[in-house]
Amino acid sequence: MQRVTFQTKYSDPVHPIQAAVGDTDMTTRSDLVCWSPTPDGTALVWFDADRATVGGLLDGVDTVVGVSLHEDKTGTYALIEEPQLELRQALLDTISDAAVAFPPPVVFYGNGSVRFDAVGPSAALSDLYGQLQEYTTVDIETVRGYRPGVSSGLLTDRQREALTSAITVGYYEIPRNGTVADVADAIGCSRSTAGELLRKAEQSVITAVIE
Repeated sequence: MQRVTFQTKYSDPVHPIQAAVGDTDMTTRSDLVCWSPTPDGTALVWFDADRATVGGLLDGVDTVVGVSLHEDKTGTYALIEEPQLELRQALLDTISDAAVAFPPPVVFYGNGSVRFDAVGPSAALSDLYGQLQEYTTVDIETVRGYRPGVSSGLLTDRQREALTSAITVGYYEIPRNGTVADVADAIGCSRSTAGELLRKAEQSVITAVIE
């Protein structure tokens, strides 16, 4: 089982939302996080922009019939409703017929490029690559053995407790509000123990993400 990262360019016609992203310098990226398996185009999309910018951008897209926005520290999530998916049917058929899985997100950039991952047997991934080349220019960025995402089993209960408390006291805020001493007080241990728990937990999580 392998995981391949593909990068390609939009094929004409460009999806209206992605065309709008490309026409502004207020946002440069949108991530298709998930979408509903229905004939309509309901999807959860993340934008690297604030709520007002995303709302204005989507207001100008005729195919959007409903939007719900949620802004956080990283950007804005938009639950978008469209009457139908504005994508080429041949491309949709290729994706749906592929004997691979597509872990989210699908990342759209303002410069017209798209990055996405596919997981499956080597033969199926090669078939997908060949079929995509019929519609657009596509490059393979990386090929690696498949490993699942960060698992809760990577952490001990005490390490998870330390990380949870660190988030609660603001240790990972920017700028940082909490301290290791605050974490120690929250979980009832010494400062040195709290620091060690955080370091080991961070090492496990970061190593799993990078690998």
